Amino acid sequence: MTEVALREDLEANSGSATALLRTIVGSMLRPLGGWMSAAGTVQLLGSLGIPPATARSSIARLVARGVLRRAAGEGGAPGYALDPAAVPMLERGDARIFGERRPATAWCLVSYSFPERQRSLRHQLRRRLAAIGCGTVADGLWIGPAALEQELAEVVAEFDAVLFVDAAARSDLSTGLASWYDLPAIRRVHEAFLDRFGSVDVSPAIGDEEAFALWVRALDEWRVVPYRDPGLPPVALPADWPGDASAALFSRLRNALEQRAVAHASRIAGPDRVAAAAR
Repeated sequence: MTEVALREDLEANSGSATALLRTIVGSMLRPLGGWMSAAGTVQLLGSLGIPPATARSSIARLVARGVLRRAAGEGGAPGYALDPAAVPMLERGDARIFGERRPATAWCLVSYSFPERQRSLRHQLRRRLAAIGCGTVADGLWIGPAALEQELAEVVAEFDAVLFVDAAARSDLSTGLASWYDLPAIRRVHEAFLDRFGSVDVSPAIGDEEAFALWVRALDEWRVVPYRDPGLPPVALPADWPGDASAALFSRLRNALEQRAVAHASRIAGPDRVAAAAR
């Protein structure tokens, strides 16, 4: 797996200590000025119920993956900065997670053929295509919404594969989607998010630490949803498809919690906290 793919690999996971840290890094490190103290990072993970030893292991894992790098703050305080090479990954994630969800009206196709001796490459390509939200049309032929064209071009450039763009469905799209994608599994992802966060308290009455923990967990669970459902057209989905409802819930949670969560993270782990302690 290439270095870029190594960084991207975490996109497919959520819930673990490392995934939660990846969510904190992706959503808060840049607003904090690009640096977080080591002690503060461990404390933030503690707010999520993660023990210090596990938190430190997760930090070391992201350093090894090229997402974080060790960097001293003011007065030599130990901490971590974002590895510049990881910025494109985070920006792609931002576009997918927070961007407008537009239903697909055109499609891309990826065609490939690997001899048996290169089956490991075939497996890697399939894994990458599935991770960014493509479906399987046939053996050696995958499909994804046209909005994925740039991401697909980057993936295809690493493999011996061909990308076709602006394809249009000329038959029953509902039948096609049900064949190309695991719609029951995608439905479960939407419904799990709705079940877990649909009735949570996001009022100003909850404390800042609780708001931080709630937002990080909601974002960590939501961020896989746009990769599983990359903009499948509602017109070709069942009438009770939960995609719009889960997207609306995420927007409500973001409006209520994001700014409070970032402010809390800044107070606990940001450079201003370290500078104040040093004075």
